Amino acid sequence: MHVYHLGHSLVGADIPHLLAQFAGAGHSYHLQLGSGTSLRAHWEPEETIVDFDLVNAPPLWRAPRDAIGSGAYDAVILTEMVELRDALKYFAASDYLHRWAELARSGNRNTRLYLYETWHQLDDPDGWLSRIDSDLDDLWLGALMGREIRAARDQPLYLIPGGQVLAAVTRAAEAGKIPGLTQREDLFARTSTGERDPIHLSDLGSYIIAATHFSVLYHRSPVGLPHSVTLADGTDLSTLSEAGAQALQEIIWQVVTGLAYTGVRPDRTMDLPTKEAT
Repeated sequence: MHVYHLGHSLVGADIPHLLAQFAGAGHSYHLQLGSGTSLRAHWEPEETIVDFDLVNAPPLWRAPRDAIGSGAYDAVILTEMVELRDALKYFAASDYLHRWAELARSGNRNTRLYLYETWHQLDDPDGWLSRIDSDLDDLWLGALMGREIRAARDQPLYLIPGGQVLAAVTRAAEAGKIPGLTQREDLFARTSTGERDPIHLSDLGSYIIAATHFSVLYHRSPVGLPHSVTLADGTDLSTLSEAGAQALQEIIWQVVTGLAYTGVRPDRTMDLPTKEAT
């Protein structure tokens, strides 16, 4: 597939790069990223995209209005800023999601459209897992995607369930079901001072989200994907043991096939810890 990623640091350099490794020969991509960037900021030329020069460079960068409207992509992945409540209240998130989707539709009626569901701060006062559970229906599928879902078009907007996968992985890990992974904190990076970053992913977290993208875009189980990969900066990454990686991959496939809005047909199921295990 030829893919366009529009988003911010929860996309980052590693997730598109890992996705390309998983997909193999023939997969290519362009992107535009920023720091905390809203869909409105990407759309409106007078708005500043924070850290633009640090995260966008040819040949991977391509201006999004021209790119998405060109019809050149098999898939366009749109990412809204977080806190999502603020994006909806102050940055017209639903309206700008619709604008980007319509631009893609105008360019190519065969382009598949996706919204990448992210997450909020690990230390959210309402509870990280609780927010992921409630935000899916209330914010992502409701307030943000509701207009697109109600339209029931022949070119729908699908969901890449990043937050849902992280929640399922966390519940399984903290229930002792993933060899080598026992706590949610290990899914998140550390800052330059060694403190836990409450929202940006560790290398392992990026691996999980890239595998989620792979499953949704290619309608294929991630079970069997390599667990030793290369990050965007050339660093080698060994995620977990083979058994640990397979456990992650099985959870990803369970989540992806368990949500109708991913567009992926459910082929099989496995037991996961329930939502009560918070």
